[in-house]
Amino acid sequence: MNQLKFRNAQKEDLNRCYEIETVSYQGDEAASKEKILKRIDGYPQGFVVLEINGEVAGFVNSGVCHQVVLSDENFKELIGHDESGGNIVIMSVVVHPDFQGNGYAHMLMQEFIKKMKGLNKQTIHLICQTELIKMYSSHGFSYQRQSDSDHGGLSWHEMVLKL
Repeated sequence: MNQLKFRNAQKEDLNRCYEIETVSYQGDEAASKEKILKRIDGYPQGFVVLEINGEVAGFVNSGVCHQVVLSDENFKELIGHDESGGNIVIMSVVVHPDFQGNGYAHMLMQEFIKKMKGLNKQTIHLICQTELIKMYSSHGFSYQRQSDSDHGGLSWHEMVLKL
C-alpha cells in the first residue's frame, strides 16, 4: 500500500519538482528551475507537494495577491505577490506521468483547498486547458471566461473558487 504525505516544498525538492514540471508540460508551458525555486522560497505555504513512498510525485504551487490578473506573466515569478492578499493564484497543478491516473491530482487539490481555507484566503484562481475544466469544476471552481493569457502559445480558460 502506498504511503501518501502532503507537505510544503523545500529547496531540496527543486530538482524533482523541475523534472516533474518539464516532463508534464509542453515547451514554454513548463516553469524554469529558477521560477520554481522562487516559488519555493517566496511562498512555501502555497507550494504543496505530494510524496508517495518518500518520493515527490506531484505538487501545486501558487502566489497571493490583492488584485488578480491571470494573464500577468510577471506574477509567475512572484512579482506582485503579497501574502496579506486574499486571492490565491495557482501556477501549477502537476503529477508525474508515472503516477497519473490514480486520483492524485484530485487529492492534491483537496489538500491545497483545505490549506488555503485554513490560511483564511477568500478565492483561488487558475487558468487551465479545456480538457481540465471538468476536473476543476468538480472541486467547486466556476468557469469565468477564456483567458487573455497565451502562456506557452496555448489557449487558456480562467476559473475561480470562492472559499
